[in-house]
Amino acid sequence: MELSAFLFKGIVMDSKLTYTKKEAGMYLTGLFGQNLIYNVVSTGLYFYFQNVICLPAVALGWIFAIARIWDAVNDPMMGSIVDKTKSKWGKCKPYLLFSPIVICVITCLCFINGSYAEQKIAGNSTAMIFIVAWAAVSYILWGMCYTAGDVPLWGVISRMSEVQKDRANLIALARIVASVAAGLGVVTIVMFSQAANKALGESENAQKGFIVVGFAMTIVASFLFEFAGLGVKERVPNSVESKSMKESFALMWNCKPFRRLMISGILRAPLQLMTMVVMTLFSYYYCGGDLTNAFSDLKILITVVIIGGSFFIGQFGANALCPVLMKKLDVKTIYNATGICAIPLALLFVTYLIAPTELAKIGWVVIDGVLLLFAGAGFGAVYVCQSVMISDCIDYEEYHSNYRPDGVFFSGQSFIQKFSTGIASIISAYVYAAVGYSDINIEKMNQAIANGASFASDYTGYSKAMWFLLTIPPAIGMAIAVIPTLKYEITSKNHEQMLNELIERHSKIEK
Repeated sequence: MELSAFLFKGIVMDSKLTYTKKEAGMYLTGLFGQNLIYNVVSTGLYFYFQNVICLPAVALGWIFAIARIWDAVNDPMMGSIVDKTKSKWGKCKPYLLFSPIVICVITCLCFINGSYAEQKIAGNSTAMIFIVAWAAVSYILWGMCYTAGDVPLWGVISRMSEVQKDRANLIALARIVASVAAGLGVVTIVMFSQAANKALGESENAQKGFIVVGFAMTIVASFLFEFAGLGVKERVPNSVESKSMKESFALMWNCKPFRRLMISGILRAPLQLMTMVVMTLFSYYYCGGDLTNAFSDLKILITVVIIGGSFFIGQFGANALCPVLMKKLDVKTIYNATGICAIPLALLFVTYLIAPTELAKIGWVVIDGVLLLFAGAGFGAVYVCQSVMISDCIDYEEYHSNYRPDGVFFSGQSFIQKFSTGIASIISAYVYAAVGYSDINIEKMNQAIANGASFASDYTGYSKAMWFLLTIPPAIGMAIAVIPTLKYEITSKNHEQMLNELIERHSKIEK
């Protein structure tokens, strides 16, 4: 059986109610590109700001926090704009056609910056202020532009099909593709940049390689992103009524199941610390500050494969398994079960406390790999279920009020992620500041590690802070996030009844 037939098995492909294989393929290609851009920034740019140009920890934390919290507010605004859009293509597609080029330009501008550490050594306070200001302004602008593509990209799924099974399948595939893009983005942006620096005769954490690779990956990813706009077709009719931005915000809060989902997502905010911390910890603790060491050291390569691969295998497995489980269980049951994944996350920190300088030994690598496998499964299941539940909430709202808030409700997904990143940025900033992992100290550490120092043994304060951030706050977030959704109102049975009624209503509108 060919891959496309396997991926889309069971989907009603030739119906006017749902998408074709070609549309789904182009959508997923675009989503891959868009998520690659996101991870170039969320992981690559964060590493670049923190460990290459060495911005102060508190300044970096507040730059990311302010930008993300503003984005979180901006997302529902963008969702409201999308819902009001009327064009010959639909209300999501126009933004998917024109946002990739703007996002490409702004992403590249984020990497054009000076070195804060070098200017601090030189005592140039004016240049230091300018570098921080450029980082802040470029990153905030990036977030605003990214929102213009992100909200309609996820919102369009609920408009491509009126068949619940097909939506769930596409969402699951979208999450798998997003996870692949995340994995590539997390590893390649830093590894390729360090390799490029060596090719250019620079140190592994010099700027030139990050700028070259950041530009190249952004341009390729933006080209792929464009496929979504070119390929999607919107089938679900627009609501006749339109709502003001104030009414849209009220709509998000007044829809009880959606409100529960939003609160749950905010409580899970510390989970974003994993994406912010993992690349720095992985690079320094396991690879001696240089990911390219994996190419020359078999032990490091095995460690990279086990540690990194276990998490992503767990994530991919959950992405693929969720649609199957949803045929037998309510989606809220699967979502709430992810709270159990707090246990392997907490146990990861326990392994560090037991053997703080020995986790690179193969025995501990295997143990942590198993724990990360289960943690990754929870990570993957959360986001598949969240997207499906948001889509269900859109149907719920249309069923009860005859207004379909695709843009506004899917902006809630972006709101959760970005607001969570803002909170995580503040947490990490003050933890790093408390242990002194900031600006000139990072530059000194880079030089010491290049001269043979060990991050695990010689920088235990930094190491412990990173292991803590990677595990304990995310574990707490996973555990408490299921509390609001224990009484989530939408079940598989009542949703199927709602969807059948909506299809009947839409058929009358078309006639």
